[in-house]
Order: sequence, then structure tokens, then C-alpha cells
Amino acid sequence: MTPGPRVGLSTSSVYPETTASAFELASLLGYDGVEVMVGTDTTSQDSDALKALVDHYEVPVLSIHAPCLLITQRVWGTDSWGKLQKAQEVAERLGASTVVVHPPFRWQRDYARDFVSGLARMGSETDVVFAVENMFPWRAGPGSVAAYLPDWDVRNDDYPHTTLDLSHTSVSRSDAIEMASDLGDRLAHLHLADGSGSARDEHLIPGRGDQPVAEVLDLLAGTGFGGSVIVEVSTRRAADRAARVLDLVEALAFARRHLAAAS
Repeated sequence: MTPGPRVGLSTSSVYPETTASAFELASLLGYDGVEVMVGTDTTSQDSDALKALVDHYEVPVLSIHAPCLLITQRVWGTDSWGKLQKAQEVAERLGASTVVVHPPFRWQRDYARDFVSGLARMGSETDVVFAVENMFPWRAGPGSVAAYLPDWDVRNDDYPHTTLDLSHTSVSRSDAIEMASDLGDRLAHLHLADGSGSARDEHLIPGRGDQPVAEVLDLLAGTGFGGSVIVEVSTRRAADRAARVLDLVEALAFARRHLAAAS
């Protein structure tokens, strides 16, 4: 493992390949670990299967991304708090330090009402960190729709731990450096990606968009950031596995280069 922040690979970065493929590629390419995006792939939902992959590839799980997407509404049941409790259990079993969670959707009003206090309560009962991720408004024509409660901007709520996603800052047209600085010690986790300012959540390879990705890495490394940097990119349009591998090699090299330069 290299000095400084650990650089991990999100299992979502290999889609449409599988969770198992992400462990294989993380091992092959020299990533420090993986973030498991809990999704429709049954392996991602199964702690026994994940433990077997950890042991086989000798690649640790750094973080668990709780099932928070529209397509995963029924994964690990339909109770939102139950999903987080399950994510915590899996993280504890696998030795992962962090659970990434999205703010509630605006129609999850009961969940949203107690979200901040409930996370604080859960966090007080475990060493696992619940890092709430910055999201973005859903645009409809020239206006926007508030899709998340209490807010898509995690600076506006009292979360002790947060995740900064650099594709989401692109969609929300936020200043990523300002957001990272504003979060300060509350920034516990980074999703490394890029974007072009599109309303689509692009998750480009870092360096291929207009986000200040290098500057954010420089900032974090220079301030002794102790969390993980997770490459969460889209390679679904890669022509084949060889092209996907080249994308993931490029992303890892980008992260390591800027983290090392700042250190």
C-alpha cells in the first residue's frame, strides 16, 4: 500500500462487469482496495460472497456504499434505516471503515425528518463512519427540482462525516474546491470522477472534464486527509475490457500522481 490516502476502486466503475470483476481488476491494477456499491448484483449484497472475494484477491473492502438509488429501492428490504443497519453490519464484518449514504429522496419524508439525528445516533454506536454524499438538484427545463431532503448540499446540515463526489459537483455546478474547504474536517471520503457541467451525472475519468480534480487532490493531500479516495467512474461505454482497463489505469495514475505531488 502506498503512503498517503488509500486509492480504491468502486465496484460501480466496472459496470456492466460484476462485483467480482471489480475485485479482480483492483488486484491486477494495484488499487489499495474497493468500495462495494450495493446494487442489483447479488454478490454485492452478500457478505459471505464479499468475504470470499477479499480472501481470494487479497484486496480489502475500504467502504460500503449503501443501496440508495432508485433502482435499488428493494435491495436489503424497503426500510431505509434497515438498509443502513445492514450496511453497518457488512462494513463491520469486512473491516471497512466507511458507509457512504445519500440524503433521503424528497418523498421519503419520515426518513428525512430524523435523518440527521438518526445518523448521529447510529454513528455513536459503532466505529464505522457514515459519510453523507453531496448530491444535486434534478433539473427540469430552466428550473430545478429539490430531489433530496434535508438538502442535496451536505454543507447545510450537521453531518459529522461527509463524502465529496466530483461528478455531483459538476451537475450541481458547485465550486468543488470551495465545498471541500467548507467541509473541512467533516470531509471523510472522496469519490474521484469528473464532469463537464452537464445535467447528467457523467462520472468521467478524472482529467477529462472541467472539474478542478487535481486541485482538490492537492488540497486534500496537503491538509493530511486521512480518508479514502475512491475512483467512481463510468466505463460502461468502453469498447471492451482492454479499453476499460486503460481507463481504470489512467484514473489510478491521476490520483496517485497528484496525491504524491502534494505530499
